[in-house]
Amino acid sequence: MAQVLEFKLPDLGEGLTEAEIVRWMVEVGDVVAVDQPVVEVETAKAMVEVPCPYGGVVTARFGEEGTELPVGAPLLTVAVGEPGSEGPAGGSAGTDARAAAGVDGSAGAGAAVTGAAPEGARADAAEGSGNVLVGYGTSRAPARRRRVRPGEPAPAGMPTPAPGSPVPAASAARVNGRSRDAGERDSAAAERGDGPVPVISPLVRRLARENGLDLRELTGSGPDGLILRADVEYALRAAAARNRTHAGTALAPETAAAPEVAGAAGPVRTAGTTGTPGAPGTTETPGAVRVPLKGVRGAIADKLSRSRREIPDATTWVDADATELLRARTAMNAAGGPKISLLALLARICTAALARFPELNSTVDLEAREVVRLDRVHLGFAAQTDRGLVVPVVRDAHTRDAESLGAEFARLTEAARTGRLAPAEVTGSTFTLNNYGVFGVDGSTPIINHPEAAMLGVGRIAAKPWVHEGELAVRQVVQLSLTFDHRVCDGGTAGGFLRYVADCVEQPAILLRTL
Repeated sequence: MAQVLEFKLPDLGEGLTEAEIVRWMVEVGDVVAVDQPVVEVETAKAMVEVPCPYGGVVTARFGEEGTELPVGAPLLTVAVGEPGSEGPAGGSAGTDARAAAGVDGSAGAGAAVTGAAPEGARADAAEGSGNVLVGYGTSRAPARRRRVRPGEPAPAGMPTPAPGSPVPAASAARVNGRSRDAGERDSAAAERGDGPVPVISPLVRRLARENGLDLRELTGSGPDGLILRADVEYALRAAAARNRTHAGTALAPETAAAPEVAGAAGPVRTAGTTGTPGAPGTTETPGAVRVPLKGVRGAIADKLSRSRREIPDATTWVDADATELLRARTAMNAAGGPKISLLALLARICTAALARFPELNSTVDLEAREVVRLDRVHLGFAAQTDRGLVVPVVRDAHTRDAESLGAEFARLTEAARTGRLAPAEVTGSTFTLNNYGVFGVDGSTPIINHPEAAMLGVGRIAAKPWVHEGELAVRQVVQLSLTFDHRVCDGGTAGGFLRYVADCVEQPAILLRTL
């Protein structure tokens, strides 16, 4: 007899807590093999194909394309044959599983509607194939505390309340649009146990802590009561409204819910004309459009906001004559072999400069109040794609020559444009090179890529009048800027780094010392 196994969204690593379903690669009733990709998801880092560790017949899928799921939420259920059967490739076990699971539409549809596999069918049958995501493993996601509904037996290990136990007096509390009395809140806290309250991300936990909000007072609107950021923000707005009421401030009537329209980044809400939800008394321009900050855009917003809050940055810049660097590149490419990009030469200059000024290849440990100098250079570079700005990372850039750097830049740039960067390829950078000259601008004061200590910016190279060897001439000039964390070094160190980079741009032969 077939056994129905539930495959959950695996831990994608690097602190990622949710993913959006981009494309289903299987339908209910399809026969899948072990490690066959079944769904393509987009995280805040990259798009990845998730393979299923089980082989059998798909009996249910959870979530439509465009739906965001937290790590550990069910993705699909698979009916597999008994041990020793042929498996899906052999045909017989797959047929038996299909028949046992009722994938003529009845059982599969029922599982999809109820959101759960048949009772007793969710066997912990396997630890997985070991290949869901390379580097992140296929072991089952950490168990979530499941809310026990009335009439449902409590899971093993969870205490069952005694019949007729007293319920505290009601004190009205409105959370997530529902009224709950104190007894219900205590019950919710008991269901969660004494452990940490399940929230969708550390950002949500910090938001609650900074505003003095007890997460145990909330009922999450996510799967299994998972508390989302929207839940915390709603509770904070409700508390603010109650405070204004107690102070005697008249509140404006709530506006009707604004309609939603489909957008590339998710639901886009058109704002009302008389007020904003959660901000009584405010007005907005008619026709304003709200675009949710999620996925890559949301991750960028969170990271840049944190950088601005934590890093006291400063910027210094210098103009440099890049004529000789361009000539050197032309000569290199004329000699045959793989073409070397200008970005690769600038990256090689960066690694040489970081060897001389290691203070800028560091990070700050706030808790220990220490500057941590790093012995390896993992070079990030900003790349603009249709999905937004991403920063792929060249590992161990300090060990590579210009040709190797150029090849890695080309590979990572193509992966970024097609959305195929692995999570490990967009994390862990120690220094960032930002070539904003491709946008036709001369200079910029970028925000440091937290938790790094510095970023080198390169403007466009343009023909300008320049004094060269005592005479006025037309030269190819570029503006270089360095934004640095003033906690890790002072202006002398930053200026020395930038001056060395400029000298190498003007006289590439200086690099021969470090080759």
